Amino acid sequence: MNGLASYMNELQGMSIYWGIITLILFGIFLGLWLYEPRRLVNGITFTIFFISFLAELALLIFSTANLIFVTTMGILFLVIVAIIVITLAMMWLLLLWNAFIVWKRESHTLPNMLTLLLAIFLIVLWFANTFMAGHSQFLPDWFNALLGGLPIVGTYLVICSYNFLVNVLLYQFLPRRYKANYLIVLGAGLINGDQVSTLLGNRIKAAIKFAQKQVKKGRPAPKIVFSGGQGPDEKLSEAQAMADFAIEQGWDKNLVLLEDKSRNTLQNMQYSKELIQKDFGSDKAYIKFFSNNYHIFRAGIYAKMAHLAANGVGAPTRFYFLPNALIREFVAVFLMNKKRHFIVIGLIALFSLLMVIITIYTSFVAK
Repeated sequence: MNGLASYMNELQGMSIYWGIITLILFGIFLGLWLYEPRRLVNGITFTIFFISFLAELALLIFSTANLIFVTTMGILFLVIVAIIVITLAMMWLLLLWNAFIVWKRESHTLPNMLTLLLAIFLIVLWFANTFMAGHSQFLPDWFNALLGGLPIVGTYLVICSYNFLVNVLLYQFLPRRYKANYLIVLGAGLINGDQVSTLLGNRIKAAIKFAQKQVKKGRPAPKIVFSGGQGPDEKLSEAQAMADFAIEQGWDKNLVLLEDKSRNTLQNMQYSKELIQKDFGSDKAYIKFFSNNYHIFRAGIYAKMAHLAANGVGAPTRFYFLPNALIREFVAVFLMNKKRHFIVIGLIALFSLLMVIITIYTSFVAK
């Protein structure tokens, strides 16, 4: 009995020290995130804090010495882990289901088929792994050593995608601070060359809603910058189409600025920044930009590249549309940092080649 009491005291003491460490990690994450939320490192610091928090929670649970409570929480933990494992194992089926819904409701373009392509890739990968596992003994040792680098590359890509998703999620919870002088609405393609799509309309409505809430708080109404040039298949600029849509929604045309030269998100930020500085008379304006919720983190990175001190507010997107959109966003962000990723993947490849050389040399010496 005394041994158990001593053990509980040790756990409680450990939980205090671990709790302090967890609070420090949370402070580091929160400080970095609030200072600059447009960096991928925030996902890493959050994950480190969250793992520490889970460890602290486990210590607190066990230190209660309440068998029923500990057992209940243990079962709950196992259920959550089982759900995660089953979801990951059946990811190919979920992706196929999503691809079917998108196929029925959206256009059959390549960007809308990414979940289908990823599902097919996962199925092929599963068959390939199954085949290799069953026939590896028939393959040369050096070839098996070479293939050993593929799981490492796969693990790295999974970690990168996880970190990206964490950052996208965290970015949704940024403080809004209703004191903007300007709101930038990022453009998107027009339907039939002149009509605002539902996706683009949601961005405009989100900006108007933000502005109206700011006015209700007793602050001046901001000007809205509609940013988007005219594509080769469009009858007018995206900026003009968005402005017309906003005015139809009741927005004051005197509070509208058009940036109609940009061709991509980076130019949206660069040209809008120039327009705002000219209109405001300085670079001290408080700015928010608006896009769809899946896109605002990457747009924030472009704003940072353009030296635009602005963070985004995300407009809602249909849930079934998110998987394709997030895959596109991940690929785009991945390619933005391609040098860093190629260095890591290159080092993995070099390690695999080293293992091949060692395997060949070992086999030669054994003979």
